[in-house]
Amino acid sequence: MILGLPSSISVSEGAKLSYSLSSSTSIVNALKISNVSSTVGFSKRNVRGGFVISASKDSSNRAVFDIVFEPFEEVKKELLLVPTLPQASLARQKYTELSEAAINEQINVEYNVSYVYHAMYAYFDRDNVALKGLANFFKDSSIEERRHAEQLMEYQNKRGGKVKLQSMLMPLSEFDHAERGDALYAMELALSLEKLNNEKLLNLHRIATENNDVHFVDFVESTFLTDQVEAIKKMSEYVAQLRRVGKGHGVWHFDQMLLNDLAAA
Repeated sequence: MILGLPSSISVSEGAKLSYSLSSSTSIVNALKISNVSSTVGFSKRNVRGGFVISASKDSSNRAVFDIVFEPFEEVKKELLLVPTLPQASLARQKYTELSEAAINEQINVEYNVSYVYHAMYAYFDRDNVALKGLANFFKDSSIEERRHAEQLMEYQNKRGGKVKLQSMLMPLSEFDHAERGDALYAMELALSLEKLNNEKLLNLHRIATENNDVHFVDFVESTFLTDQVEAIKKMSEYVAQLRRVGKGHGVWHFDQMLLNDLAAA
């Protein structure tokens, strides 16, 4: 084994290895202290201010060390890609216009869902509705969706895209329902919104995958998808519980349970 390389490398018969470094001391010492030193001769020569170490066996089988990575040569193509226009992003790399547009669309989705939840919060906080547990729940949900929008905006800027905010529709202001009542109707609407949002996020993941953008894929998976599934599960349970209690006193008891759970969280 040769120590002193970025990782251990075995020198086997007929193998050809390459390595470039600014100083030859470490690899020369490594060759001397390894088993290779007894069978392999080595020499060094200057190349562009650095060193190339070459080693060969005294038989026909050779292990040759040569340059693989020449940073000042290979970086030339990247230097040509650095934009000179002041309005162009310097950080952008392998980030497609389709990905950029999809992020902006998802920002709008998150803000719209947040807007609806904020309207629900205002409704349940009315003095003639007075369901504080539901009011606080939807207020927290609104803040969470807005936080998601901000995370997407930060990611857009990080990748060199441009955030383009879009218009939002005015949400409902009344959530009472003749058959279901206000609590159940609002929670069913919230569950539907979470499922719709999940579909949008899965589409975002698909775009990232199709564009071979592994960083984008990881961002969607680690930041959104798990939380989205958990939110759907939680709201599904709330819908099931509200269907059990009906529109009467059970709603008040459910609201108190929700209020206590939020206070304990």
